Amino acid sequence: MAFADLLDALGGVGRFQLIYTALLLLPCSLLACHNFLQNFTAAVPRHHCQGPTNHTAAATNDSGTWLRATIPLDQLGTPEPCRRFTEPQWGLLNPNTSIHGVATEGCKDGWVYDRSVFPSTIVMEWDLVCEARTLRDLAQSIYMAGVLVGAAVFGSLADRLGRKAPLVWSYLQLAVSGSATAYFSSFTAYCIFRFLMGMTFSGIILNSLSLVVEWMPTRGRTVAGVLLGFSFTLGQLILAGVAYLIRPWRWLQFAVSIPFLIFFLYSWWLPESSRWLLLHGKAQLAVQNLRKVATMNGRKEEGERLTQKVVNSYIQSEFTSVRSSNSVLDLFRTPAIRKVTCCLMVVWFSNSMAYYGLAMDLQKFGLSIYVVQVLFGVIDIPAMLVATATMIYVGRRATVASFLILAGLMVIANVFVPEDMQTLRTAQAALGKGCLASSFICVYLFTGELYPTEIRQMGMGFTSVNARLGGLVAPLITAVGEFSAVLPPVGFGATPILAGLAVCFLAETRDAPLVETIVAMERRVKEGLPRKEARGKKEDISLQQLGASPLMETI
Repeated sequence: MAFADLLDALGGVGRFQLIYTALLLLPCSLLACHNFLQNFTAAVPRHHCQGPTNHTAAATNDSGTWLRATIPLDQLGTPEPCRRFTEPQWGLLNPNTSIHGVATEGCKDGWVYDRSVFPSTIVMEWDLVCEARTLRDLAQSIYMAGVLVGAAVFGSLADRLGRKAPLVWSYLQLAVSGSATAYFSSFTAYCIFRFLMGMTFSGIILNSLSLVVEWMPTRGRTVAGVLLGFSFTLGQLILAGVAYLIRPWRWLQFAVSIPFLIFFLYSWWLPESSRWLLLHGKAQLAVQNLRKVATMNGRKEEGERLTQKVVNSYIQSEFTSVRSSNSVLDLFRTPAIRKVTCCLMVVWFSNSMAYYGLAMDLQKFGLSIYVVQVLFGVIDIPAMLVATATMIYVGRRATVASFLILAGLMVIANVFVPEDMQTLRTAQAALGKGCLASSFICVYLFTGELYPTEIRQMGMGFTSVNARLGGLVAPLITAVGEFSAVLPPVGFGATPILAGLAVCFLAETRDAPLVETIVAMERRVKEGLPRKEARGKKEDISLQQLGASPLMETI
């Protein structure tokens, strides 16, 4: 299509695309910190009941002697975290003495926490343990609910207001709400601001990906999309380092939130998507942006010759059928878009549910929490490298389907591995997690390429809502494990396999230029993708311009 040729004529994957992509992916890496932040800010340290108030002097003594006399031991021989003896049992100090049937009570006077690793967490500050332990999970659920709402809100706004405005607002909202979370001392306020932070997750991820894809020529889209995945992995590694250096939860919360104020300031320089501007009749501003791109890419002369008439003459055939306004019904109104939407709903929901369900099982590494966080990030790197190569040389459809089916098989296979073979079980779970992380990134890029520009953000926002629903369902599936240990792995394994089969019904988008309108999408499906045109646009992982575009002479 002409617009892809226009970007090639103005420098292809040049200096502008490289800087633009870097400035958009940097916030995405720190956004990953917020997604996994409660691993540290809501960490549960070792704890036991505070001594009775009528034993004030002794209660201040945390020696083993006092604990043995006042706190019963669990099956592992460690102090019970939620019970204490009603009266000190001094007879237990004799190693040959055992007492049964002694009256115990809850921790009426609070808890004593081990602060050797975490000086403070929200669990310590608001005593989110024992009967109140569900409030800790509630806080994370509220954050995920914010992600869900944000996917619906920002996905729709981006198609109406453009990609830049919701992105800039999301940066500011995250900086303010994240800092406020660290400032207020109320658990209710903490949950409210976490909800607002969750909303910005979708606003930043969806709009960043769309801006990168829509400013990137065809042959650079794969690398740009996969770089989003690597930036998210980098964020997990950054979080481990920052959390190791900054232990108090309020300072950690502030440290990963305030950089978004810097992102908010420089985001005003980022140009709006020219594709969106042209679709909404703002050709003059689109031409201005294209000229800036040409100048940064060393094609100033071509940019100066670019006029509204030239641009309109080569994109008119693609944009003549654009609707003045769109609604979510447009995702189901026409046959081709409807098939894409239904398949992607299954894919996003299943991928997210299995990913978060598997991530909860991977918490049993028995290592330092900082080491585990690094492992979670490092595991994704080799899988994403394989995904990058297969997306470029094999295709998006085969890559996504293969990773989803392989992940499902790995999870189900763990059902047949004996419990004592922890090394094999952990290896299979890690492989499944890496496959799901890679397929997640591939699906982001695949979805952006499947939907036409006219409804791309709405489509990505709607399918992302299904992903957030999957994330909310995952803990419920895990809870079913209390009744049957087989059901969670079967559920987390079967859904990715089903999603992998659904991917087979989608069209391949490798080497195919982006579709601009719904009408053009329907026409392409009916007539078939012009293979001759697609073969002429062979995608290369190199980020250098290979040759001049036929549109160069026209400009």
